[in-house]
Amino acid sequence: MGFNATCTPGFDAAAAMVHVTPEVPALAIFFDPVNIAVQLPPFPGGADVLMRFCRELSREAAKLADYLGNQEGRHALAEGDPDVRG
Repeated sequence: MGFNATCTPGFDAAAAMVHVTPEVPALAIFFDPVNIAVQLPPFPGGADVLMRFCRELSREAAKLADYLGNQEGRHALAEGDPDVRG
């Protein structure tokens, strides 16, 4: 299934590994308020495809976090920064 979407994380956004069933893991992305679940592809080798995707996602997300963490100004936040909701 293919689709394109643009999302922005809300203040309570999060991500987690979850189990759809005891045998079926998935990546859940909670954008606050939109949620997306990335599940195992239903074909032989699907676990390898999802594993490769998750590793790439992890690497690229780390690059983005590092880039944002190096930006100057009030919008640059790092893990552990105080709540900015005011």
